[in-house]
Amino acid sequence: MSKIDAPPVRRSLVSAPSRSDSAFKAVTFTAGVTTVGIMLAVGLFLSIRAGAALKVSGFSFLIEQQWSPDTRVFGIAAILFGTISIAIIAMCVAVPLAIGTALLISEVAVGRLKSFLVSMVDLMAAVPSVVYGLWGLFFLQANVIPVSQWISTYFAWIPFFRVSDASGQSLTEASAFTSSAFIAGIVVGLMVVPTQTSVMREAFSQAPIGEREGALALGSTRWGMIRTVVIPFGRGGIIGGTMLGLGRALGETIAVYMIISPIFTINWQLLKTGTNSVSALIALRYGEASDFGLSALMAAGLVLFIITLIVNFTASTIVARSRSGAETG
Repeated sequence: MSKIDAPPVRRSLVSAPSRSDSAFKAVTFTAGVTTVGIMLAVGLFLSIRAGAALKVSGFSFLIEQQWSPDTRVFGIAAILFGTISIAIIAMCVAVPLAIGTALLISEVAVGRLKSFLVSMVDLMAAVPSVVYGLWGLFFLQANVIPVSQWISTYFAWIPFFRVSDASGQSLTEASAFTSSAFIAGIVVGLMVVPTQTSVMREAFSQAPIGEREGALALGSTRWGMIRTVVIPFGRGGIIGGTMLGLGRALGETIAVYMIISPIFTINWQLLKTGTNSVSALIALRYGEASDFGLSALMAAGLVLFIITLIVNFTASTIVARSRSGAETG
């Protein structure tokens, strides 16, 4: 058989990795394993430290509203409700602002104005939580109370917006609207806006220029192009930024601690004085807690840790199923 008639030899296209590739792979793999290891270590630590309290309380830890570890009567039902209610209010405030700001920066602002807005958003993200807490306590609260009173006056038919005393009589004095979940939620929402905006802005800016120009060439307005091209392409960024902000809102401590008036009963009236959160409870009781009280606080922290993990894994699943650009065109 001649060389011409010989069957072709399949050549391998796999090249030997260079030293830089091998080093990069090792560093990234180590970083990933370390991150997962730290997360597992935190969960294990909380589980071990919370064991004593959970053995005493059992399932009632999730449904009991009182917090008195020294008398063995404690639970996080009210605290967990306050944590979730503050986070939901924060998301209602933050998500529209973040989407609007991200679209303004990526689609409307140009030149120096765009650079200035990007710098301002990044600067807001670097402001410490205690500064937001002080601002919310001494400035925002006084200006939000009239808004809370107006909402309670005209929307009291919605149970969450009603403010009443134990006998059911409506309250209108300003003292009934201070240190509420509504005010804390607004402050936390403004805190997470910069983080959400940065994530969404990056997603929106990656929308293909060809699809943008195609929509405009077909007669679409700027808003029409944004609605049909940019927003669908950035759907994964919107979800990711929202969930990232939600994770921070659930765990925010100092700002919430400075604003709220801690109570240990479920307060369905979000505009009324009094609420609580898991992180604020830990900050409030850690210094004076006994060994068993510390175990109870660790149990509360463990529940918050699990909720945060669930939120993050849910976000990852949703983002994976709605990759940016999957439904454009």
